[in-house]
Amino acid sequence: MYIEGFVLPVKTAGRDQYITEATYAADLFLGFGATRVVEAWADDAPVGEVTSFPRAVQLEEDETAVFSWIEYPDKCTRDACNAKVMEDEKMKEQMESGLIAGRRMIYGGFTVLLDKGRGA
Repeated sequence: MYIEGFVLPVKTAGRDQYITEATYAADLFLGFGATRVVEAWADDAPVGEVTSFPRAVQLEEDETAVFSWIEYPDKCTRDACNAKVMEDEKMKEQMESGLIAGRRMIYGGFTVLLDKGRGA
């Protein structure tokens, strides 16, 4: 399994729009090989003294942090999936809509070291 994780600032007033856009994106990712997509809206992510989710993305007053991840069978599938998703015209429009502050988004790919519990 391979994981791609994200922390991103989203306009708080745009929560419903984000759900719509995230649903569209999730369907694309799943259609191109992802096995699971999770989107989580922060409701208990305080600003830390040194670091935190809000500080990591320089969260502004009218934004909420979103933590999400996508699971893939392997890194090769992730790379191919991302290439296909980025060719989608609607995804390009969503990335430019201003709902997400993409320049402050944090993301990366991760090799799984431990996976215990439900679904493991």
